[in-house]
Amino acid sequence: MDIVGHVRCFVAVAEERHFGRAAIRLGMAQPPLSQRIQRLEKEIGVRLFERTSRRVTLTQGGALLLEEARALLARTDTFLAVASRIRDGRSGLLRAALPSGIAGEPVAAILADLRRHQPGLEVELHELSTAEQLARMSSHELDVGLIHHPCDTTGLELGPVLRRELGVLLPPDSPLAARVDVPLSALTGYDLILFPRADAPALYDELLTTCARGGYTPDTVRHGQGDSFIRGLIHSVNAVAFAPPDPGQTADDGGPGIIWRPLAGTPLAWRFSAAWPKDRNSGAVTAFADTALNVLRTTTGVSADRPQHPLHLRPASEYWL
Repeated sequence: MDIVGHVRCFVAVAEERHFGRAAIRLGMAQPPLSQRIQRLEKEIGVRLFERTSRRVTLTQGGALLLEEARALLARTDTFLAVASRIRDGRSGLLRAALPSGIAGEPVAAILADLRRHQPGLEVELHELSTAEQLARMSSHELDVGLIHHPCDTTGLELGPVLRRELGVLLPPDSPLAARVDVPLSALTGYDLILFPRADAPALYDELLTTCARGGYTPDTVRHGQGDSFIRGLIHSVNAVAFAPPDPGQTADDGGPGIIWRPLAGTPLAWRFSAAWPKDRNSGAVTAFADTALNVLRTTTGVSADRPQHPLHLRPASEYWL
């Protein structure tokens, strides 16, 4: 039995003291209303009304239950309102993640925008690699994230794929600093600093494959993640690293004592999108995905990367087909 619906009928009749007026108020015919009251009385074992041809009055039991019925309806309305806010992304807990390398300004802007437009939503934000995000989504420990492509997106919904061109970070005394842009083949002789392969295996392989096709096969691939650590390696071990330009950065400014140059032909880029499990498509997820991509568009200069095409994952790397 729909107990809430039946209780709503009871309260309407009790307040109107008339089945006809209560039926009009509820938008239903009078016979079904009478049947609902009878079923409710039978279910709870209490007679609620005394009925005559001229009037309807509450029994003593009905009078005692009326306030409880009103309280039940109020709690039901509150429950439905909260559910609506959660469904629309205006309330609840959202477990979200961003990859390492997102600067502090975009992270702060994402959280500020969510607080402004979704004030009842609590965001639990993590810094996780693509591999960690995919694992947590699979184990239902993460609702939405920003992942680097290529990767295995089976079972996921994706937002638009965005692209951010990569340049190269050079030692300050590198002769390549005199160039306007640097071909990949000119990096021969330098070690390469990359993120650990376990963080995003397909992306790692794709970067090395693209370098080899461009004429650059590093003798040694060193691994690092933090900006300070990477710049320390560049200074000390004759190595280079790939990085996007910071907003407002000049070509000579790759950080303290580091030179940044664009790559000739822009062969390398970070490609990323918001992603979430197909069964988690909620208002909160959509709000985070839209906010993250809008902030990145305005603060980091990313561009759309042919989002109308599907991604096809190959054993070692992923390309547009």
